[in-house]
Amino acid sequence: MQLVDTNRPGEKKKMILAAVLGLGAILVLWWALFGFGSSTPRPTSRASANNSTPPRNTSSTQRQSAPAPAVQDLAYLAPIEYVPSSYSAPEAKRNIFAYYEPPKQVVVDKPPPPTPEPSPPPILLASVSPSNVYARTSDFKLEAAGDKFTPAMRIFVDGRELPTTYKSPQQLSTTISAALIAAPGTRSVIVRTPDNSLYSNPLPIQVAAPPVPNYNYVGIISPNNRVTDTAIVQDKNNKNLLTVYRGDILSGRFRVTSISERELVLTDTSLKIKHTLTMSEGDKSGNPLMRPTPRVDSEDDEP
Repeated sequence: MQLVDTNRPGEKKKMILAAVLGLGAILVLWWALFGFGSSTPRPTSRASANNSTPPRNTSSTQRQSAPAPAVQDLAYLAPIEYVPSSYSAPEAKRNIFAYYEPPKQVVVDKPPPPTPEPSPPPILLASVSPSNVYARTSDFKLEAAGDKFTPAMRIFVDGRELPTTYKSPQQLSTTISAALIAAPGTRSVIVRTPDNSLYSNPLPIQVAAPPVPNYNYVGIISPNNRVTDTAIVQDKNNKNLLTVYRGDILSGRFRVTSISERELVLTDTSLKIKHTLTMSEGDKSGNPLMRPTPRVDSEDDEP
């Protein structure tokens, strides 16, 4: 049996109206039991037999009905004093400001590569003779001894090529002029070809200063005939005055070759070197004797 005929227009309206009324009844019942957030308590459907028992309230109404604090109590307005706890952070296990520094690497300087030894010259110059001479001497002959000499080789002294005589593969010779040894010092001797394709090791020649007379020329005595002039010299060592003539030898090697009023010329008998002494007053501290006065050509013997 069909309870409701939905095909009829009036039945649909009745069903909608019944649903609305049921929903409204549910809302009224909810408002009566729990309310909709209002602070006014609502009586329950069940009334207690004893009227003195207060009605039961919900948790929300109890919180709202709590009494407000008294206005006279201002303690809750006081500032809050915060006391930190005694707990402190643990001490760091290491210094945070310290940082790892890698050890400095000691750089060991590598020794410089060994300097390659120069290859030996193809020509050997073993010796030169003489190897010691005095300056200001005259020309002399130089002998060079060695090995692998050829006729095309020349002797060079301080880079100057000299006329060379080829004697054998072990010997050459040349003449050193006085101009090359005019001053003391060292001269370098080498044997090579003019194009320097073949060369030898260098060898030195030591040029020493020649010995000089240790005298001062202090005066002259000239007689009337002016044939045998007499020179007065002073020894620098003992300050003694000596009288010498032309041809005399001083210190065993210096011969008096010229006497004049300006200078005295001495010649080294060994080296053939001339030394000129200019007339001076000498050193008067050692001997009070002054320079002798030459005799005049005419003298007046009459009183």
